[in-house]
Amino acid sequence: MERDPKMNISLFRNARGGALIVVAGLALFLSAGCQQATVSNAMYSPTGSPRLVELGTAVCIPCALMAPGLKELKTEYAGQLEVEVIDTLLNPGAKTQYNAPLCATQIYIAASGKELFRHVGYSSKKEILANWKQMGVDLDVPAGQREPQRAVSPGRRNPGG
Repeated sequence: MERDPKMNISLFRNARGGALIVVAGLALFLSAGCQQATVSNAMYSPTGSPRLVELGTAVCIPCALMAPGLKELKTEYAGQLEVEVIDTLLNPGAKTQYNAPLCATQIYIAASGKELFRHVGYSSKKEILANWKQMGVDLDVPAGQREPQRAVSPGRRNPGG
């Protein structure tokens, strides 16, 4: 039985179109959450250090891309910054606890427990450190010599500018 050459072209076009839809969907997924989230007036348990909470999942692409940088932050700034990564598939109650319905949500919390800033989407290690610095937390300075921490207005994407 011979194949119709027109059928092969039709299948190729459909496959190409399907791939285009997948790529467009992936781009939309990656960019949809990249925004400044509203800072809540939430208070969390005070700690001895400022805290970064990342809520995501292992299957979230921005979360997976951030994982190495978050691990480095946790190691390099131990004693100065607490980094907590919560997989919301394994701990679904965390979404409610932190009022974070979207994956790749980073919550910046002062040592006092006050939420300072919130971001949804991918953030590099460099961006995270810059955000802390803009909020008055210089992580290169020993914990006892830090300046007071200040909240960032909710409408800003980046705390510094």
